[in-house]
Amino acid sequence: MPIGFQMVGIDHAPFQPLFDWPDGRLADIGARRCFADESPGYPCRISLEEAQRGDELLLLPYQHQPALSPYRASGPIYVRRGVEQRRLPVGVVPGIVSSRLMSVRAYDSAHMIVDASVCEGQAVAEVIGAAFARDDVAYIHLHNAKRGCFACQVIRA
Repeated sequence: MPIGFQMVGIDHAPFQPLFDWPDGRLADIGARRCFADESPGYPCRISLEEAQRGDELLLLPYQHQPALSPYRASGPIYVRRGVEQRRLPVGVVPGIVSSRLMSVRAYDSAHMIVDASVCEGQAVAEVIGAAFARDDVAYIHLHNAKRGCFACQVIRA
């Protein structure tokens, strides 16, 4: 029987107040306001959906691996104004993942990478299932393989 998984967007709460900041203050934290001028092209890490043309987003650094381990890391993400954290139904792979080349990084409970691979987005469910078949995998992070941007966390369901 396949192992269930669930993809989870990041918490919206820390980001929504930033949309009221002026651009100069955003620049002070390395953030930039933008508006989607095409779709796809602006994958929101909160809603796990592509922004639509005209949507307001912030492009900013995000510490996607905050644990005290050698793998502590941050990188750029897009977040969209007015959306809330999304937890997808078990086994669902969103278009922002299935349409891109993905890096799959499996971590243990000590936040150390114990497995990693790169695959086409259409194959990500199979790769996640194989990673979660290992007893030492506690959670998985997905990244866009080309630009390295954090996509979402994957948990066992």
